[in-house]
Amino acid sequence: MDLIFKWDKFVSSHHQTLGYLKSGSEWFTGDDKISIYSYKVLSSITSRVVNTMIQSKVENKAKHAQNLVFDVQIPKGAFIHNFTMNINGITFTSSIREKSAARQQYAQARAKGKAAGIVRSSALDMENFKAELNVPGGMKVQFEIHYQEMMRRKLGSYEYVIPLQPGRLAKHLEVDVRIIEPQGLRYVHVPNSLGDHFAGITTISKGEKKAHVSFKPTVAQQRKCPTCSATAVDGDFVVKYDVHRETKAGELEIFNGYFIHYFAPDNLDPLPKNILFVIDVSGSMWGLKMKQTIEAMKTILGDLRPDDHFSIVDFNHNVRTWRDDLVAATAPQKEDAKKYIQEIQPNGGTNINEALLRAIFILKEASNLGMLDPNSVSMIILVSDGDPTVGELKLTKIQKNVKQNIPEDVSLFSLGIGFDVDYDFLDRLAHENHGMAQRIFGNQETSSQMKKFYNQVSTPLLKKVEFNYPQGSVSDVTQNSFDTYFGGSEIVVAGKVDADNVQHLQSIITATSSNAELVLETLADVEGLDDFLKKEPHADPKFTEKLWAYLTINQLLAERNLAPTAALKRNLTRSILQMSLDHHIVTPFTAMLIENPERNERMLADSPQDRKRGCCQGTLGVASNGLDKSIPPWAKSTPTPEQPSHARKAPTVSTHITSVDSDPHFIIHLLKSQENICFNIDSEPGKILNLVSDPDSGIVINGQLTGAKQRENKKLSTYFGKIGFYFKNKGLKVEISTEMITLKDGSYSTALSWSDTGSIIRKRLLVSVKKDRRVTITVDTEMSFMVLLHRMWKNHPVNVDFLGIYIPPTNRFSPSAHGLIGQFMSEPEVHIYSERPGRDPEKPEATMEVKGHKLTVISGLQKDYRTDQVFGTNVHCWFVHNSGKGFIDGHYKDYLVPHLYSFLKNP
Repeated sequence: MDLIFKWDKFVSSHHQTLGYLKSGSEWFTGDDKISIYSYKVLSSITSRVVNTMIQSKVENKAKHAQNLVFDVQIPKGAFIHNFTMNINGITFTSSIREKSAARQQYAQARAKGKAAGIVRSSALDMENFKAELNVPGGMKVQFEIHYQEMMRRKLGSYEYVIPLQPGRLAKHLEVDVRIIEPQGLRYVHVPNSLGDHFAGITTISKGEKKAHVSFKPTVAQQRKCPTCSATAVDGDFVVKYDVHRETKAGELEIFNGYFIHYFAPDNLDPLPKNILFVIDVSGSMWGLKMKQTIEAMKTILGDLRPDDHFSIVDFNHNVRTWRDDLVAATAPQKEDAKKYIQEIQPNGGTNINEALLRAIFILKEASNLGMLDPNSVSMIILVSDGDPTVGELKLTKIQKNVKQNIPEDVSLFSLGIGFDVDYDFLDRLAHENHGMAQRIFGNQETSSQMKKFYNQVSTPLLKKVEFNYPQGSVSDVTQNSFDTYFGGSEIVVAGKVDADNVQHLQSIITATSSNAELVLETLADVEGLDDFLKKEPHADPKFTEKLWAYLTINQLLAERNLAPTAALKRNLTRSILQMSLDHHIVTPFTAMLIENPERNERMLADSPQDRKRGCCQGTLGVASNGLDKSIPPWAKSTPTPEQPSHARKAPTVSTHITSVDSDPHFIIHLLKSQENICFNIDSEPGKILNLVSDPDSGIVINGQLTGAKQRENKKLSTYFGKIGFYFKNKGLKVEISTEMITLKDGSYSTALSWSDTGSIIRKRLLVSVKKDRRVTITVDTEMSFMVLLHRMWKNHPVNVDFLGIYIPPTNRFSPSAHGLIGQFMSEPEVHIYSERPGRDPEKPEATMEVKGHKLTVISGLQKDYRTDQVFGTNVHCWFVHNSGKGFIDGHYKDYLVPHLYSFLKNP
């Protein structure tokens, strides 16, 4: 849950100066004067139910206010149930309220002039909890969050993962994990997941039914090197363990009026499986993601058993199949499939809908033809990194199409790759069809993460598992029938137990194995469990109740997603809401109200209307504006705040950039002086202007002008109707017009329409098109350019469609670069002074010295259209008249070139 609040009023009114934190001669302060006094993770695990508390005490040692960020990762599916802050000794506590009621109380606080911050949330697979607070210099803040989760058995063990990323050295750093397992502990293992740097620091104390894990590195041990100020603590702290399993029927535990039944039989022969791999090979998979996917698929194909059947569907804007039918996983077939995978070249758009329907059709045909073993398990594994861009684009329609066509005995598993994948969609798609989803990030670990996910779902041991309890002995039982049990995992059932049947509760389990029908029976040991837990101080006395609530709410949320009628959805919503309030946990229908003791200072934790996907976490730092990762980071701007014109002395956009847009307006951002200088070029339709000419790097960018349909006020406006990019060292040309985007490589040519969303890749040059909006060109992942499309009403009497180009400051051209834009890559000295009133009171004048000239410049606003292509975002700049004369070298006519790919001669 990404919870962000910015709240200035309270901390400003309660500000006082505090002394610095010091220990001996060591300081625990970064360059930004943010210091962590302590960072603690305290966890207790009682029979797989985990309670986690993360606490951070920080101080802003700077003399000025800064935004401190408390940012931690929380497993998807975990429920936050408490959050507190202590600001200079005043504690803010939280309560869970029905969402509209919490909003109303928050609004009342604002209306009365009380300090009221707002917290927003959005879900990810490994969710972020982020608290951002504006803290004056010298002030201390303590953040503390509590959440609970249920551990899932995977690959034969339980794995508790704590993302441990404090962001800097901490005077006191501690991880403390207590494990209490009534079944008895087979083993406890802490892998060296943080690296060899911390070898030997973790201590493990294990008894028969309980264990204690402790990790307390000193400041010296935290350092990356003896003289480093950076911390080496950056990764996951992992605890693995498993319990004794004396019976195939599992363990039945009863405590405080609730029961839990854990079922995880081993030593069974795997069921044969029928598997369709559905792999996204669109342009966005190009590079490392595709390389890692191919590597993982080769291993996965090699692991198929002889009695398995499989095929491969790969898709971009088209859908292909390796085989139109399922084939046996013989050695020759697996080798042929590996060769097919190896030759995939990603390009084009993403047609998820048709790809999934094709896979479903192949499985249904095989079933209809009697090709499938009656005891086999059928599954589809979807691997994708993006939203649909071709074919059916509406996510709810794709879900409906899959649900209507997929057989009940087929499971769908989803793997989402990358930061900007719509994981929520893939998660819903999987859970609606008896599967599960996982998000992995497109990096060096992609291959191992894919193989790990496959291993979780590739060993089906039982079909149609049902749990039966004596009638009248239990109530409110969570899901008690399951389609498939996979080896190394675990099925968990929970419910309330009738007091009269506590001592004799019995469970009968029926299931289908590879060669027989199983009937298993188990009986609870109530007295032994009571005696053990009541003597254990670290045991959670409400673990059965919490796990039942956890399972029930998750089940109700899944049922609500599939509810066929509005009335049923409303009933399920009411049930979820009531359970959320009863058990004090944050769900989509509740909000967290955070208040001071007098309840006159409030903040609200709520879900935003516009749920934007996030990216990365860093536990403590100085806040910065987050950017949408679906486009390059430089491609987002922040609106200029309104202020008096005389106060506009410097640009205020958060991400500065050089651009040419409209008719045509040039905005040149000078990085050293932090000024924007603007000028227009008034030329004729058909003329080609050189923007960048860099012979040493072999890069040319030219723009061809097009004219308006008629003159206005005796002037014919001109715009860029075509932009050409020439990458000489690669032999590649890209032509972008208002109609098409074309990539040329000698005699080879390929094109995309503006009505498409897709990609073209050639010689490590990626051209990505966002339908009717923008083209992004990325060269060797080192340079990038953006071209925006401005569509006008076809019947407009004057306006025509035109293009704008945006070039980030991170692009590194050679010192020989020139052109109307290129000449400013080597920034000239600029001095602006003597600001004075102009002819227009809203537009002051000033004197600018540049390149030996003294120019009169005018303060004004131009438009940056990266985030708002209709109205644009205001950007302050100093305007130079006469087509930039005196600011650009020579005259603008010196920059006219004969062809769209011509270098500038004798700049």
